[in-house]
Amino acid sequence: MWWTNRRLALYMVLEVTKMLQWKRKKISLMPAIALAALSALIALPALSQSRLYAAGPEHFANVSVRHGDNLWSIADRYTVAGQSVQDTVDQIMAANGKTTATVVPGEHLKIPR
Repeated sequence: MWWTNRRLALYMVLEVTKMLQWKRKKISLMPAIALAALSALIALPALSQSRLYAAGPEHFANVSVRHGDNLWSIADRYTVAGQSVQDTVDQIMAANGKTTATVVPGEHLKIPR
């Protein structure tokens, strides 16, 4: 009987040492690298075909509103031949963040050119 107990004890020691010898799996970066490479292969050709155009710099004339001026008269002075005065009024309002065409003497306006 002592022989079976000894055999059982030896078996248990061997099993415990096997469990302790298990090594943790190392985390591999290979799937992440492969995914990044595949993404680059797909994205680069798509990005190279698109062209982005930046808006050119806007130039403004600074005007001080005088007594008797209104937005229409100021726009009329700065409207290019062949262009609508209403378009110039709209551009002036947009450039200055105005929601109404009301101006007061002494106010400074940016006039797009």
